[in-house]
Parts: sequence; C-alpha cells; structure tokens
Amino acid sequence: MIITSLLDTDLYKFTMMQVVLHQFPGAQVEYKFKCRNPDIDASTGQASRNLAVHVSEIRDEIRSLCSLHFQDAELAYLQSLRFIKSDFVDFLGLFKLNEKYITVTALPSGEIDITIRGPWLHTILFEIPVLAIVNEVYFRNTQKLPDLLEGRKRLDVKIGQLQADGLSDLKIADYGTRRRFSMAWHEEVLRVLTARLGSNPAHSSGQFAGTSNVLFAMKLGLTPLGTMAHEYLQACQALGPRLRDSQIYAFESWAKEYRGDLGIALSDVYGMSAFLRDFDLYFCKLFDGARHDSGDPFQWGERMLDHYISKRVDPRTKTLIFSDALTVPRTVELYQQFRGRCQLAFGIGTNLTNDLGYVPLQIVIKMTRCNGQPVTKLSDTPSKDMCDDPKYLAYLRQVFDISQPE
Repeated sequence: MIITSLLDTDLYKFTMMQVVLHQFPGAQVEYKFKCRNPDIDASTGQASRNLAVHVSEIRDEIRSLCSLHFQDAELAYLQSLRFIKSDFVDFLGLFKLNEKYITVTALPSGEIDITIRGPWLHTILFEIPVLAIVNEVYFRNTQKLPDLLEGRKRLDVKIGQLQADGLSDLKIADYGTRRRFSMAWHEEVLRVLTARLGSNPAHSSGQFAGTSNVLFAMKLGLTPLGTMAHEYLQACQALGPRLRDSQIYAFESWAKEYRGDLGIALSDVYGMSAFLRDFDLYFCKLFDGARHDSGDPFQWGERMLDHYISKRVDPRTKTLIFSDALTVPRTVELYQQFRGRCQLAFGIGTNLTNDLGYVPLQIVIKMTRCNGQPVTKLSDTPSKDMCDDPKYLAYLRQVFDISQPE
C-alpha cells in the first residue's frame, strides 16, 4: 500500500478545500491526467514510458487510498494549525475518498487516462496521492533495484552546494510529493535535509524551511508550507460573477477566508501581465507576496519588484517564492540576484525527491471543467496549459488580452 495516510498530500490541498467547504460546497469539477514526457527518448529511440501496463496495479492502489480515513492524531494536528477552522476538521473526521469519482483507463498508445469527476469538495484530495501512486508504481516496476547510493550521492552534492560560503540565509523547502520516486525515499531525503541543513519551527536558523507534505511535517516536526494552487483560480472562472474579474474574485474570496493569513498569491494562471493588471495596490498591501511557477523566473522577479515599487510598496517587506522546476544551482542563481531586495523562498520538487539517475515522470493532474464549463490556465510556459475546448481558450485570451504564443 503506497499511500497510508490522507495527510500524505500537500498543505495547499487542505487550505483550498477549506475555502471550498465554506464558499463553494456545491461546485462540480473534472480533472484530467497528463504525462508531459516525450513519447520517444531521444537518446535511445525507445518509448520513454509505458504506463498502460501498470493500470491494474494503479487501480488497486487507488482502491486502497479510498479505504483511508483521518485518524484522531491527524485531525488534532490539523486543528493545531492556526488557519484551519474547527468545522473543517469536523468535516474531515467524516471524510473518505470515493472510488466512484475516479476512472483509470489504459490507452492503445501505452499511455493512461485518469479522469476525476464529481463534487469539488469530495474530489480535491485525489490529485497529489494519485500522482504519487503513478510514480511509485512506475518506478518500482522499472527500477526493481533502485540505485539509492547514487541518489544519496546526488543529495550530498546538493547539500554541499547550499552550504557554500555566503549562502547561510538561503532557505529551501520540499515541494516534491507528487513526483517522488517513492514514499520511503521521500522520507529519507527529508530526514537528511533536516539533519544537515537544520529546521526548527521555533527558530529562524537553518536552511531547510519545511515541506509541503502535511504527513511528514507532522511526523518529523517540520513546518508545513503552502497556500493556493492553479485549480483554485481556474475554478473561479466558472464560480465568479464575471470571467474578466475571476482572478480578482479568487483573491478576494481567499482574503475573506483567511483574513490576512496564507498571503502568497499564485501569479501564473493568466500569465504575468494579466496578473499585474489585477494585482493592484490593495492586493499588493493585502498579500505577503507572490509565487512563480512558469516562465523565466529572473524576469518574473524583476517585474514583481518593479510592480511593488510602482505601487509605492517596499519590496523588502514582501516575499517572492520560486517553485518552477528548480534545481539547487538555479536556486543559488536566483538567490544571488534577488537577495536583499525582497524576502525569498524556494520550493524544490522533483529535483529533491526523484533524482536517482532516472528520467522522472513529468506528470500532472489539472482541473479542466467546473460546473460544466471549461476552465484552464494560460501560463507563461505554454506547454503547461491544459484545455479541452480551443474556443474557450481563444475566448479567455481575448478577455484577458493575452496574445497567442508564437
């Protein structure tokens, strides 16, 4: 059994789910799975992955996932987080994932189709554990004797790079649950990072800031990290009063729920230019900062700092979070460019939890519909867009004045 706890997911799933319970309890949604890896490995000429042969095993693991419920100690931990409300914890005490809302199908191409369809409140927790299941099933079948020594050596190199002179204030966090090699390897990585880079929620010392994984945060005494994900802003395309105002509506609804807590805004659902148009003086002051997840991170950071300055907000009081396909060398470069000019945070995912020398799966599960209407994101990395309705995509570009990528 790969997933043994419903806490084995990212914190932002719970923070978004609480908003759904309180503000959108009747929303109906659909999610679709996608593997972004090329079909053919250019170095070998062979098929890069064949997930279809593992469908039966994936289904069995999802069935086991749907047998889980929250334990008393897990609910007590969630209750201890200052932004989690008691009625939400009461709801989670009755919650179980329902297998009827998810289908997994093998395709002739060797790929798989995973569709999640049902009430948002009852499907939101599928994404992260299902992706972790697909990863672990794939790798335990294709790498039966994993090269853990190579993984440890690579992790040691990363830690050495972070401990170089002049980087003592550089802090990283683990964002790697969805694409981890395995749960056991994920835990080993976190234990090593905690021991060698230090993480103490009561002090600011140490370069390891925490993890997005709630189970490991509870188990290892780490700080759980996360606010909102793309699906939240995407759903607001269907839930808000007017499409053009959907990003503003999403941020205002978030502020209504958390009253100044969890104040990091996600910036790439409509691209950076559209984000900055909506992120006015009110939001600049209300939110603690913004998170980058597509496009050139250096350009993004410079534009965010310029934007704050143009709004007469001191960027040194704001936090920029970088989380798009980071490696440690890229993290160091970003830190060196922006240090002292703002607060900084870095979330590293796949490169921390799935770097043993094998090509990782670039898999995602994204919301594609809400209340029967297509929804999508138009990020600054076009390959990240997922939409099953080209007409809606064109309309969204027109509404937000977003040019077609060349």
